[in-house]
Amino acid sequence: MTIFLKANVASLIASLCDYLITIILVQLFHADVVWAGITGTVCGGVINFMIGRHWVFRAGGQAAGKQALRYLWVWIGNLALNATGMYLLAKQAGIHYILAKVVTSLLVAVGWNYTLQRKYVFLNNTRQDEAREEF
Repeated sequence: MTIFLKANVASLIASLCDYLITIILVQLFHADVVWAGITGTVCGGVINFMIGRHWVFRAGGQAAGKQALRYLWVWIGNLALNATGMYLLAKQAGIHYILAKVVTSLLVAVGWNYTLQRKYVFLNNTRQDEAREEF
């Protein structure tokens, strides 16, 4: 349970950065909402990887390159799902872009990111952490 809570805190921090960048690009620079959302997602992904690697899954001792490559594959799926959600909700359904981003990112965070980060990206340390939590 501790890992899940820490992963959600990391996701919240990364999401705050993601949303802030998205809102700044749309409101101040009048960027397209989908491209602004993609840019925010990229920045949030970098932040989430760093927090996940060092704090959530305590995997800093493992090879960063391998983790980064696995994270990249998961993140590409994350980006595609977020961009698709933003397009469908904001552009097609006419939902305000912030609400569209919140709904999309929550669904993707729980259904895609957490599961794959735990079971694939940071797998070795997750098993060690689970063993420690049992005692």
